[in-house]
Amino acid sequence: MTEELFQITDKPIQLEQLVAKVERPEAGAITTFIGTVREWTKGKRTIYLEYQAYKPMAVKMLATIGEEIEAKWPNTQVAITHRIGHLEISDIAVIIAVSSPHRKAAYQANEYAIERIKEIVPIWKKENWEDGETWIGDQLEQVSYPEGKPQIKE
Repeated sequence: MTEELFQITDKPIQLEQLVAKVERPEAGAITTFIGTVREWTKGKRTIYLEYQAYKPMAVKMLATIGEEIEAKWPNTQVAITHRIGHLEISDIAVIIAVSSPHRKAAYQANEYAIERIKEIVPIWKKENWEDGETWIGDQLEQVSYPEGKPQIKE
């Protein structure tokens, strides 16, 4: 696994760059997942999101997901980039690109990747609504922050 396949960035993510990381002659399929900032969440209008991450661990966990995918779906290649910072509605928050010899493995591995990101990668988001703001604990929304935001040590 090379680190350039798994990144946390505060810059806009370019789809073509991520796809290029997984293109290879033996791949008959490349799937991509693009996660964007949506306007409405649980009946509340989102104005923008803020993402924070514990970068060294987040990159390490993204690479772990890549290793899990390669073990479950042999001969796949994965690249994942997640954006942090201030994101407006429709901005891209995450892109996952997976290549494999056949499409079924590429689809399955891509879905697996986004679910695992939400489970294990230390990335937190703050929902900024018309009527207030809230840090949404982990990405599965199972952890709350009594102090109002995550405590990040770099």
